[in-house]
Amino acid sequence: MSTDQIPATQGPVFVPSDDGYEEEIAGYNRIVTHRPQLVVGAETVEDIATAVQYAGREGLSVGVQATGHGPTVPADGVLITTHRMRDVEVDPQARTARVAAGAQGSDVLAAAASHGLAPLGGSTGATGFIGYLLGGGLPMLGRQFGYAADRVRSIDVVTADGTARTVTPDNGSDLFWALLGARGNFGVVASVEVDLVPVDEVIGGSLAFVGKEADAVIRAYFAWLPSCPDDVSTSIASMQMPDQPFIPEPIRGQRTVQVRFLSTGSPETGFVDALSAAGSPVLGAVGPMRYADVATIHNEPTTPTVFAGRNGLLRELDEAGVEVLVAHLGSAGDDRYLAEVRHLGGALAVDPGGRTCIDRRDGALTLYTGTPLYGIDEDTAVAAQHELHSAIEPWSLGAVNTMFLTGAGRPGELESAFTPEAFQRLRDIKRQYDPSNMFRVNRNITPAAG
Repeated sequence: MSTDQIPATQGPVFVPSDDGYEEEIAGYNRIVTHRPQLVVGAETVEDIATAVQYAGREGLSVGVQATGHGPTVPADGVLITTHRMRDVEVDPQARTARVAAGAQGSDVLAAAASHGLAPLGGSTGATGFIGYLLGGGLPMLGRQFGYAADRVRSIDVVTADGTARTVTPDNGSDLFWALLGARGNFGVVASVEVDLVPVDEVIGGSLAFVGKEADAVIRAYFAWLPSCPDDVSTSIASMQMPDQPFIPEPIRGQRTVQVRFLSTGSPETGFVDALSAAGSPVLGAVGPMRYADVATIHNEPTTPTVFAGRNGLLRELDEAGVEVLVAHLGSAGDDRYLAEVRHLGGALAVDPGGRTCIDRRDGALTLYTGTPLYGIDEDTAVAAQHELHSAIEPWSLGAVNTMFLTGAGRPGELESAFTPEAFQRLRDIKRQYDPSNMFRVNRNITPAAG
């Protein structure tokens, strides 16, 4: 590529031979290795538009990366990195925030917390907030407030023709609908305006159990779930903890089941009592806390890794279904992956007027499995995870949550997140806004024929 071919942008531009290229393309999950011909470190919406226009002239694909938590396929054309665009502007009277393309969840959380407000963020603040929204956004407070994407007011996006557009549920509603829940298939989002909720003090925390008690705790957790109020969100996770100094002593080198709780009002007493009757937690507590500290509940790692994952939506479990999870997640579970079950329902089951393409709201639970690929190869990890997903299949809805998709995945996974009618509508909108499939560095939706 000659110098006169490189587009002029405010942010830096890299080609493979440049110093800084490798650092610029490296994201959190390195299951995918990007090798783009050109990287544009966007600082403005004009930079994004320039990069897309260049890709259009050259017939190249366009990929986008903020933090790199959810890569799917390698970028081979133009990669737009947005981590320099981290501005967050809060309007406390309107209870809204305008969030730039590269802002992380922690940026939005901190900006809102100073006004006693909160975004509908996820379990970690380290992910890109826009990518989280484009996957639908499953919030920690989801059972009370619904999906984060349902609270988006407007989207500034650059489409495949290089045009910067502002779309709302009323203006450009088809594109607005398609952007929220189908990931990065329809354009490069430069910023969004989202609603905030008046949440400051909450009740939250986690409890960790080890040894044989873990089996009884899993049973107790699922026995308690039918009584869970809608203002309470919970999850249960299981993994073999590393025998490393950074792991707290009580769970270091132990197979551990961890149960999480978050409420804006309902007390934790019944939840904690139910679990404590089944076992004695070796670590953790549940009680009053600031919502600004919500990431401490899951305490997810932030160090870059290579990670293979899979997820599926489940209906409510009967006793036999719970016993499948006890066998695979309990004291005798498989150490080749971690697993987490999040409780859905409540407001997550309600579609507020068809504003987004989040389509499978009928799941009672979502099951996620993942493996850090250290000392284990990807094929072995995928096969191990498949054993659990196959065992739980009688309770499966045959669908996925788009927020948890990483890697190339299995055929038909993305399509399973939608009804046939909704998926056809997505393909029709793709044909309108991206007929050449420029935005294919993702779990791809191909344009409809015609």
